[in-house]
Amino acid sequence: MGYVQRIEASRNMARHYTMSIEPDLFRGSALVCRWCRIGTRGQERIHLSANNGQAISRFLFLTRRKRAHGYKPLSYS
Repeated sequence: MGYVQRIEASRNMARHYTMSIEPDLFRGSALVCRWCRIGTRGQERIHLSANNGQAISRFLFLTRRKRAHGYKPLSYS
């Protein structure tokens, strides 16, 4: 599972983006993406793939894109 967030107090922005790869009913893989303002219900999109490799490739692409737009991994410190 991947979780990134973007918090900018000066712009009143607090968002997060979560992705997970899950099996689907047809022996493929599904990349499940969820995003919202932190503390709200948000939205969800499911990207179906024929195999795990395609789902992982899409996961990495989306992760790089979010990081380029200022999202960062959750820090626990």
